[in-house]
Amino acid sequence: MAEGNQLTAIDHIVVLMLENRSFDHMLGFLYAAENNQSPAGQPFEGLTGAETNPGTDGKPVPVFKITSASPSAYLMPGADPGEGYLATNAQLFGTQIAPTPPIATNTGFVTDFAATLAWEAKSPSWHVVPGSAANDIMGVYTPEMLPVLSALARGYAVCDHWYSPVPTETMPNRAFACAATSQGHLDDKTKTFTSQSIFGLLSAHDLDWRIYGYSSPPLTRLNFPDTTNAPETHFGQFSDFQAAASSGALPPYTFLEPDWSSTGNSQHPNYDVAKGESLIHDVYTALRAGPGWNQTLLVVTYDEHGGCYDHVPPPAGATPPDASVGEFGFDFRRFGVRVPAIVVSPWIAPGTVFRPPAGSAPLDHTSILATVERRFGLPALTARDQAAADLGGVLTESSPRTDNPLSGVQPPPPSASDPATAAPSHIQKIYAELAAGLPVPGPRLPTSEALGPLRTSADYSNFIDRRMADWKSTRVAPEQQ
Repeated sequence: MAEGNQLTAIDHIVVLMLENRSFDHMLGFLYAAENNQSPAGQPFEGLTGAETNPGTDGKPVPVFKITSASPSAYLMPGADPGEGYLATNAQLFGTQIAPTPPIATNTGFVTDFAATLAWEAKSPSWHVVPGSAANDIMGVYTPEMLPVLSALARGYAVCDHWYSPVPTETMPNRAFACAATSQGHLDDKTKTFTSQSIFGLLSAHDLDWRIYGYSSPPLTRLNFPDTTNAPETHFGQFSDFQAAASSGALPPYTFLEPDWSSTGNSQHPNYDVAKGESLIHDVYTALRAGPGWNQTLLVVTYDEHGGCYDHVPPPAGATPPDASVGEFGFDFRRFGVRVPAIVVSPWIAPGTVFRPPAGSAPLDHTSILATVERRFGLPALTARDQAAADLGGVLTESSPRTDNPLSGVQPPPPSASDPATAAPSHIQKIYAELAAGLPVPGPRLPTSEALGPLRTSADYSNFIDRRMADWKSTRVAPEQQ
């Protein structure tokens, strides 16, 4: 273990994974006033403000700051940008087919968002905030607009070269975050995976873990056989997490989900970013106030970039996780777009910009898995997490700090209500399909019939909660088997 590495002091690793924002979009101006250098003197790969993208007319569109005076500021960029494999290619290369070699220029964000706005405006299933335009994809939040995320990034560590594992949308990236593979899948049509997850790996070595939903049972439970079949004691909601943190009952590994609804706190575009600020605040506050704070490492990150602008080309050189044949002919040898990532612990020096040592793989979601595995002496799940850099090197303090970088910092108030948020979110639809396939009392219905006449976000939430409750009532407790 490297000098100054205090990973053995960590007994509780906690991950909050939010939705679909790029690094520049959320943290690009974090150290702009300091010429992109941290107080510790470390370089920071942020924005200068001179970055541009070609517009639909070919003229350069500059990045701009989202401020409190911006219309619908916390609902920016005003629509759900393209986030799948083909859309990500268009954003990175200007074409849906990656060139050979795949050298990204990151110059297709405005034109791809223009194309997305055009088709979403014609579909009743997609909500576009009135007045939204293609150039809005170049909007970037300032530290003043995101006081909680920014204060934690400044007060502990920000990772300015952390990438989503694959250049595509939510479910494959969340699969990598939990199992270090998507088994070749590159879109959200695949919602379940047969591989062992980090949760099953922990159980196989007699180590405890929890997955917490926000106000509903967690979606991740239904993604892997070793979570679906796990005892009920491994699952709960946010209030249960708060109670565990308060009582000192956190397990070695905890995975937190946001509220997936369109009125929730996931920060998925175009839902209220301010609500996600409150969630980050509440997670940190619960951990810091608990007796296990000095033994805790918190990671806050985002599953993928969600089509939001970032100026740093994702690197190649990723290690394929296994022999899975990738959809679209993808070989899993390049990373996805850069995403926000902060690491919080009293063992971290303030103002840290954390990157792994030269020659190491860049950070991605499998770095979380590598950290869990190396802390608790577990084997790797796949070749990807075997090759991943871990987070131990960020823990450099000789003793735990007692200051609180979030002292006096309050999250921004939620945005004014938007009547269009009554529509279900994309992730709610995924969750409802999974829930509809659960074996519940009565005849097994096709998914379309089981879902029935669900129209609103509340309809979907109620269906998911009922279906999960019915399914759990039929399960035999392990002690009765």
